[in-house]
Amino acid sequence: MFEKKYEIFWSEQVRNAQGQRLEMLRRDLTGTKKLLEEVVLPVLGTFEGLELEFEMISLSGVKIYGDVCHPKLRIVFEEDSFVTHAEKITRDRFSFERARARSVAMLGYTYFPYSRDELEKKASFCQRNLYEWIGRFGNVKAAGLLELPVYEREALRFAMLCNKPFQVTEVSQWLQLKREACGKILRRLEGRGLVQTVGGGLTRSHKFMFTEKAVALLHGKN
Repeated sequence: MFEKKYEIFWSEQVRNAQGQRLEMLRRDLTGTKKLLEEVVLPVLGTFEGLELEFEMISLSGVKIYGDVCHPKLRIVFEEDSFVTHAEKITRDRFSFERARARSVAMLGYTYFPYSRDELEKKASFCQRNLYEWIGRFGNVKAAGLLELPVYEREALRFAMLCNKPFQVTEVSQWLQLKREACGKILRRLEGRGLVQTVGGGLTRSHKFMFTEKAVALLHGKN
């Protein structure tokens, strides 16, 4: 049953791909299939929303690819074979892989790698890891969160990852926007009841913190 579903899914991905991504999709994807069969599909229950060989632009400006990505959940899954990713890796390749992981993080995706050994010997443990992540950060049914303008949504995501009071200057760093623009974003979030001021006065020195309403929104309980 899995093989048939995978073939349909893979064919659709190939049909909509071009250039280097198309070449990536036509290589040996044995590890990716294992990742889908043992973890991703059992947890998510569907191929819908997933993309194979997800294309991104790294911090250095080159194209990088994630084995499997769920763009709506903002998570990139990887299958790492010990032989190709550790035992026989060169120093330059090792450095590239670290920079690649940083790029994925800076682009706002959670990087979720699994080793081939884990997939073959500890599939249930791998599944639990993903269930826990979805419970904390990635409920795809959180429609209210997805309806927020992108900068408001990303500011809220970073705030929850920070998990402590934060200032406008920090939001400016997170979003790579000027302080004035970030102040407007926070005022809109405050108006929605998703952040609140903590300490300080009305015009200076105060910090912000996400509210329980924001937590409920993230987990689809709005």
